[in-house]
Amino acid sequence: METPYMPNRIPHAASIGARAAFSRTLTEADVALFIGVTWDVNPLHTNDRYVSEMPFQRRIVPGLLTASLLMHLGGLWAFLAQDMHFKFLAPVYIGETITAEAVVIEADSEKNWVKLDCRCVNSEGNEVLHAEIEGYPGRFQYS
Repeated sequence: METPYMPNRIPHAASIGARAAFSRTLTEADVALFIGVTWDVNPLHTNDRYVSEMPFQRRIVPGLLTASLLMHLGGLWAFLAQDMHFKFLAPVYIGETITAEAVVIEADSEKNWVKLDCRCVNSEGNEVLHAEIEGYPGRFQYS
């Protein structure tokens, strides 16, 4: 049974044009857990008073937490990333819903290698992150 939290794996081989996407609201708890793992105690993520005097006006989600949403898509393909390039284009605020999207733009079936064009967009449709990720998607066989 498919749920919003653990969708079925993507069973087909990655081919040019293959797409995957999902949305998630980034919560206060997500930020706290991420900071607990990474120790990213930047006051832009942790201090309301500090950030109120900055252009953002309120705390922002750590950039790599936003980027990690793309890892969920990679997990669906059992993707082993080899190279990642991120461009952080706009802040993501706690409580925002972000949609992570990936499309295969290059594929080499002999090497089982692909290049993904990825992006994260907020609920207003603004791109907050752009990425290119290269690596090796897993292969699944279903009976």
